[in-house]
Amino acid sequence: MNVPGQPAKQGPRSLDPHLRRYAARTAGMTASEIRALFAVASRPEVVSLAGGMPHLAALPLESLSTEIGDLIAHDGLVALQYGSAHGVPELREQICDVMALEGIHAHPDDVVVTVGSQMGLDMVTRIFCDPGDVVLAEGPSYVGALGSFSAYQAQVVHVVMDADGLVPEALKEAILAVERAGQRVKFLYTIPNFHNPAGVTLAVRRRAEVLDICRAHGILVVEDNPYGLLGFDGVTYPALRSTDPDNVVYLGSFSKTFAAGLRVGWVLAPHAVREKLVLAAESATLCPPTLNQLIVSRYLSTHDWKGQVKTYREAYRERRDAAISALEQHMPAGSTWNKPNGGFYVWLTVPEGIDTKAMLPRAITQRVAYASGTGFYADGLGSRQLRISYCYPTPERIREGVRRLADVIKDELELHETFGPTAARSLPGLQTPSPDTA
Repeated sequence: MNVPGQPAKQGPRSLDPHLRRYAARTAGMTASEIRALFAVASRPEVVSLAGGMPHLAALPLESLSTEIGDLIAHDGLVALQYGSAHGVPELREQICDVMALEGIHAHPDDVVVTVGSQMGLDMVTRIFCDPGDVVLAEGPSYVGALGSFSAYQAQVVHVVMDADGLVPEALKEAILAVERAGQRVKFLYTIPNFHNPAGVTLAVRRRAEVLDICRAHGILVVEDNPYGLLGFDGVTYPALRSTDPDNVVYLGSFSKTFAAGLRVGWVLAPHAVREKLVLAAESATLCPPTLNQLIVSRYLSTHDWKGQVKTYREAYRERRDAAISALEQHMPAGSTWNKPNGGFYVWLTVPEGIDTKAMLPRAITQRVAYASGTGFYADGLGSRQLRISYCYPTPERIREGVRRLADVIKDELELHETFGPTAARSLPGLQTPSPDTA
C-alpha cells in the first residue's frame, strides 16, 4: 500500500533503464558470445586464426610516413577539413582505374566513397530493404553483411555453394520458394571472388547465368569484392558489374589491398541509386574522412600499388600453403577443407559430432583461436564448420596454430566417443559483427 505523500513503489528494476525506449529492430542485435574470448585470444601466446587482418608488415611504412607528413604540411588545410559525402573527386577517378582491372568501365560520378565497405553494405541495405524483405545470400556468408541485414529487419535466405561458388540451380529454387511464399526478394548479396568465409570463387561460366536469373526475376545484385585482386595465380576475374552495370551494385575496399585502418571503401552504383547513396552517407557520417581519402589517393599516385598488391599476393599464397600443408599433416580423419586460390580464408569441416562453437573456449585454452561456423549463417547452421584465417600470422605460427587446433579436435573426438556430442548454447538473433570475425 502506498503511503500518502511518498512516491509509489516501483516494480522490478531493469539493468537497462532505457529498455522500453529502444526501437523494435534492436531486438535482433545480440552481442557476440565470443567477444570476451577473443580478448584472451589477443594475447601473444595464442595463435589467432580468427580475424581477417591484412599483413601490414608488407607495406613500405617509411616512405608512407614521409608522404603523409608531406600531405599534412602542404595540404593540411584541405586534408583536415570537412569534405563531400560523395568523396574526394581525384580518389573517385583513381578508384575507377582500380576497377578497370576487373573489366569495369565506370564514371567517377557513380562512385560513392564510404568509411570501409561495411558502411556501403549498411547504406545499400538501408535504401533497399523494408522490414520483412528477403535478401538472398550464399550459405555461409560474411558475418558483417548478415549483421546489416538483421539490423534492418530483412530476412536472409541462404543459397547453396559448391567448389565453383554459388549454384545457379539452387538460386532459381530459392527465388521460386520465396515467390511462392508471397515474399519479396530485394537483392542477391554475393562475394564472387575468394569468398569470406568459404574461400571459393564463382566460376566464370556461372557468372552470366547468375546475372540472367536475377534480371529475369527483377532482383538486384550486390557484388562485394574486397579480395578480387588477391588471386594467387595472378588471374583477375571479371566483375559481375562489368557484365551488367545497370543491375549490379559493386562494393570495393582498400582494406585488403592497402590498409584496413584507414577505413576507405566505395560503392559503385547505377546513377539513380548513386543519388540515394549520397543522401544516406550524409545522414550517417556527413562525410568520409578527407585525410584518409587523401592518404589513399597519394599512395595510389606515388607508389607502385600494383606491385604492392603482387607482394601481398605472394605473402598470402605462402601463408595459404602453410595452412594447407599443416591441415594435411595434422587433421584427423573425417575433416575436410578447401584450397583457396586467393584471399584470406580456409573453410574447414570437422568430424561428425563436434560443435565448433562449443569447442572454441577449449581451443583458446589450448592457445589457438578460430571463427566458428555458426556466425556465418542466419539460420543456425554451421556447427561443424570453422573459418581459418591465414592472412596475419607468420607461416611458422600458422603451422603451430593448426597443430594445436588438430589436437583440440582430436580431444573433442575422444570426449564425443565417451560422453556423446556437445552443443553450444545459442542466443536468439544474429551476433553483432566485430573485427574478430571480419
